[in-house]
Order: sequence, then structure tokens, then C-alpha cells
Amino acid sequence: RLSIKPGALGENFRESLCLGEVLSLWLAVLPLHSQGCDLPALPRSVGFFQDTFSFRGSVNACVDVVLSGVKLLEALGLEPADGRDHAVLSSRQDLSEAFAHFMERGAAAERFFSDAKAFQDIARTASEHPAAQLYVGGNAALIGQKLATNPDLKILLCGPVGPKLHDLLDDNVVVPPESMQERDEFHLILEYQAGEEWGRVRAPAANRFIFSHDLSNGALNMLEVFVSSLDEFQPDLVVLSGLHMMEGQSKEMRHRRLVEAVASISDIPTDIPIHLELASMTDQDFMSNIMHQQVLPLVNSIGLNEQELLFLTQSASGPHASLAAWSGIPDVGMVSDILFWILKEHGKTAERASDLTRIHFHTLAYHILVTVDGHWGNQAAAVAAGARAAGTQACATDTIDTSKVFLKAPLEFVTSHTEAPAKISLNPDEPVVHWHREGISFHFTPVLVCKDPVRTVGLGDAISAEGLFYSEAYPQ
Repeated sequence: RLSIKPGALGENFRESLCLGEVLSLWLAVLPLHSQGCDLPALPRSVGFFQDTFSFRGSVNACVDVVLSGVKLLEALGLEPADGRDHAVLSSRQDLSEAFAHFMERGAAAERFFSDAKAFQDIARTASEHPAAQLYVGGNAALIGQKLATNPDLKILLCGPVGPKLHDLLDDNVVVPPESMQERDEFHLILEYQAGEEWGRVRAPAANRFIFSHDLSNGALNMLEVFVSSLDEFQPDLVVLSGLHMMEGQSKEMRHRRLVEAVASISDIPTDIPIHLELASMTDQDFMSNIMHQQVLPLVNSIGLNEQELLFLTQSASGPHASLAAWSGIPDVGMVSDILFWILKEHGKTAERASDLTRIHFHTLAYHILVTVDGHWGNQAAAVAAGARAAGTQACATDTIDTSKVFLKAPLEFVTSHTEAPAKISLNPDEPVVHWHREGISFHFTPVLVCKDPVRTVGLGDAISAEGLFYSEAYPQ
């Protein structure tokens, strides 16, 4: 969880965040001028606490082994396969088919590999590949690592941390002794570039396919350690992640640990905002449990991408649930309908015992920040900061380089397909668009998409981290 003290990110950010730089690529699209600016000095009063959920002896913290998916599959001696999704991978053939399935769509996904020995063999080949790189992994650890780049932030990471991960962590990240493990958990990140081919498959966009045999993070073993640390650490914001890792557990284990997780989360003081970062899932019943009676009503904020959003509405028979998959850039009106439904049907109201008041949606071409009125401020700066982080991190640059990015967002769109819609045309002078619907505010901004991304993994976590950092949680 990530917490921000109410008021710490006040009017100064609202006034001084330079949105022009976030969308400076409009210079290449329309003959407009842009003034470059830097982010304002960051406040010292922001605290961060992050917990990761674990399998056997770990949490959603791990070491990512990142390399080209095509190169790894070739190194494994696998031939190009027809794409086919698998909820759980049990063989190299399953891996080949699932990779092709998502590469063909340019979509991110994450799957559990059930065969421990087969996974270890694949992981050994991956880690020994000359092109392989090792990074901090796990949604919660990545968010913490991103925020740790600011020296004024205090960060506590409570998760399964092995020796290699500990070496990779920023010096600003503190790991309690209870979280240290003898062995690291490894996740394999198979990346592909836009236009890259494997057999008959051609990727329409750069993205990655993730898989692991991570039993530690899926059992949430560090959750109790995390909650017990709150009294001493006293965070301003908590960020939770790793629920998707539980899909590698049996249904009985998953149900038991989810009930225990809900009890632990309920013990967190209500004045501390809680953000939940979602990730790729396949079990609709499990997602339905998270939505309805379990986790979602306990958190104040969630972050998710287009795959997770569609899976969420399919699991609960929400708007546009009959849509099998997005075709190209997700339709803004459809996305808006689903986001509105989540907050209207599952968010905080005077009659409903739910704390959910904020959703940060991110897809390749654009982001939308949706909030229930009266609970959050600084939304324009928050969504813009997240969009800028997407462009700079993907290109590995400190600022937006207009020669390395392009605009992929629709220049016109409707805000709904279920209600009387408004038609919006983007204005490069005002790159953050706002609309309102029954007590819920929407803030939309295009993203400057990196032409040749250096690294795609962790972009969603960086986006959520920046968005949270520039958000203001109003005291209730």
C-alpha cells in the first residue's frame, strides 16, 4: 500500500505541474509551441509502505529475468506455434502457444507455470542467455522502487526478498528482517517489439508475457508481517499487489488465504488510504470474490490496464461483458462505461459500506483517472504525471524526447455507449480532458508512446506510482 498525507500534495502541484511537457509531442502533430518545465520539488511529508503478497516463503517481490521472448523460445528449440491461451502453463508447448496468443494481440499477460522442474530448466536457459537482464520485480516492489528514486520518501518493503533482489533494491527501500529469504523468486519476462515476427505471428505493439513458478507470493505469507509493521512505520499510504499470484494455489488454499487477507486488511487504520494494483488473471470466480464481498470494498483506489478491466466486467456481467477482447486501441466510451459502473455499483456511497473512490486506468495510448467527488484532488496533475512516466520510462529518458515518441490516442471520442454521450475533440493546449457523470469525475489524457521501447515491464507500476504521488487524498 501507498499512503499520502492529505494536503501534502496541495495546490502547488495543481498549479505547477507542466502538462505541456507531458504532451510535447503535439508539436510534431500540430504547429504549437510548448514550454518545457520540470516537476516541482517533492514534499518531505509523503510516506510509502508497500506490501507484496507471497506464495510459500515470499511475497509479490521477486527478481525479473527480462529478455526477448522470441530469442528464448528459439534457445529452447521451440517452433512457432498457433496461438492459444492457457489459464495455467504446464509444458513448453503451452508456453509457446500462450506467448503466440498474446504476442499476436500486443497484449500483456501473466501466467503460472505448474511444473517446477520444467520451469527451473527454462529459467536456467533464460538467465544464462547473453541478452538476459535482471531487475527488481513484483508490482509492489516496482512501485516502491519507483518512489524510492526520491530521497525524501521513506519506503518499507515487506515481502519475500532474497539476496539478489536485496542487491537490486534502492538504498531508500528498507526490508525488515522477517522478509529476508535465502533464495530469490524468479519471474521470466518475455518481451517483444512492435512489428516483431515469430512464425505467422506479428506483434501490433510492443509488450511482454510473464510467467513463473512462484509459490511464495501466491500464499500471501508476508501479509501478517506487513500489517503488524504498520503501527511502527505509520505509513501515509499503503499499496497492495499480488492477488493474481494466488491463482497458482488450489481453490481451497486460495479461499482460505483470501479470507485471512481480508481480515488483515480490515485491521489497517481507516485513515490510511489503500491502493490495490491489479494484474493479469484468468479465474472469473476468484475475480468476482475480490470484487463483491472481499477485497475491493476495503481499498480506496485501484490501478489496472485494459486486459484487467475487461476481465473484471466479464467476471461480474458488467457493461460490455460480451466483448471477447479489445480490437486495437480500447474504445474510450466503452472503457468509461465500465469504470463508471465499477464506482457506481461497487464504490463508496452513503448507503454502501465500500471505501473504493478512485480508479487509475492505463492503456498504451491513453490514461483515465476516475474519482468519486469529494474524496480526491489534483487529478489533472496525477493523470498527466502518470502519462509522462509511461513515455520517459519506456524510452529510458529523463524527459520526453519528441523524436522518440508518437501519438496513438484517438483525437475524437465519445464518453459513453450506454448513456447520452458527449463527443470530445482533444485540444493540444489542454491535454487533460475532464467530464462528469452522476457524481463521478473523469480525467483523460493521451500518452506519448515510445517508438522503440527499451523495456515494457513495470510501466503500469511506474504509472500508478506517479499517479498516486501526485494525488491528494481528502480526509474523511
